[in-house]
Amino acid sequence: MLEDDLAISIPILASLDLDETERFYGGLLGFSVQRHGDYLLARRDRMEIHFWLASDRIHPEHTSCYIRGGQIVALYDEFRAKGVPKLSEFTVRPWNMKEFTIHDPHGNLLRFGGAPEELDAHQ
Repeated sequence: MLEDDLAISIPILASLDLDETERFYGGLLGFSVQRHGDYLLARRDRMEIHFWLASDRIHPEHTSCYIRGGQIVALYDEFRAKGVPKLSEFTVRPWNMKEFTIHDPHGNLLRFGGAPEELDAHQ
């Protein structure tokens, strides 16, 4: 198997309004976005999140994804400087992961984190 051809997972989250999702992820969080009908792709570096158009709030309000890696230290600083709404503190949780969270406008939870020792290596 080629190491550069490893499988990856991409979360597919619900959006109640793709225009609002595009503004939030593209305008505020710095992702590049592409629309394909009722489907939206958001990419930033090696992060990729897809969105489908949902009509029921229950879907995004009960969905989350985890983004892990050293880049999150810089992302937290950037998001804090931009005043991203619903940005939590960046702290070590009881499960020994240093994390911060953001809820997008529809309720999807984005959890950014990593083991403290791996994040310390990126500071």
